[in-house]
Amino acid sequence: MSISMFQVLMSLQRSLTNLTHILEKGAAYAEAKKIDPSVLLQGRLFPDMFPLVRQVQIATDIARRGAGRLAGIEAPVMEDKETSFGELIDRINSTIAWLQTLTPEQINGKEAAEITLPLRDTTLTLRGIDFLLYFILPNFYFHVTTAYDILRHNGVELGKMDYLGKPDF
Repeated sequence: MSISMFQVLMSLQRSLTNLTHILEKGAAYAEAKKIDPSVLLQGRLFPDMFPLVRQVQIATDIARRGAGRLAGIEAPVMEDKETSFGELIDRINSTIAWLQTLTPEQINGKEAAEITLPLRDTTLTLRGIDFLLYFILPNFYFHVTTAYDILRHNGVELGKMDYLGKPDF
């Protein structure tokens, strides 16, 4: 049995759904403990790291923009203006909805396609498969994990199954 690039890319939807659940638990925790939600939303693991809000924004950007580059289409641009758990969840849901518009034909067969990625000081050119496996996936999971870690560090009762999600396979 083989796995396609489309299947790998679409696996991001599961983690985005799990991230929604994690954020819902963060919102419920803030309400139950009478903590201003902005304290959690602006929480960081270390002063030079991005806060929770930015971690979620970047994770959704990586999913959309990465998928768009692989598909050879422009991904929708989202303004980074979220200030609440609800707005972050809406952003995630919009990202999932857009990912669901993609088809296997847009992604599969792009293993050797050249993907050009402008970065701050340079431009990377990667084969499609390398872009997916070594850029999109690790960057996406870094930011999802960091969002989880910020909430966990601030006392939200989260466990591995919150991150992995309930098995439905």
